Amino acid sequence: MKNATKKLLRLGCILPLTTMLILPIVEAHPTVEKDPSGMSHENRQMEMAGSENMKESMSSGMLDMQNMQMTGNVDIDFAMMMKIHHQQAVEMAKMELANGKSSAMKAMAKKIISAQKKEIAQFDQWLAKQK
Repeated sequence: MKNATKKLLRLGCILPLTTMLILPIVEAHPTVEKDPSGMSHENRQMEMAGSENMKESMSSGMLDMQNMQMTGNVDIDFAMMMKIHHQQAVEMAKMELANGKSSAMKAMAKKIISAQKKEIAQFDQWLAKQK
């Protein structure tokens, strides 16, 4: 009998025995699946959902800017597009506050929300005077 055949026969006997010995231990001590970062699979899925929502929000804002009817007045077009851009920054910052873990990023998100809302108000005031 060739060596490869002997090895396969031995594996054929050892694998079922190993499974019989190890399977009860694994079933008695279930673990939460973790990714390489040490995060549970469930937490990783929730974080990915938050990231995907952020990406969808940004894509939506970019689409709004692309579809915006240009006036031909650079100042008005700038104000309108920047307002959309700032609104998306506020939305993303809110998502960070809701889903983020880092206290530093949450603090930055709060600053972004405050600053961007002020600038949005300035754009609104300026645009209202242009009508």
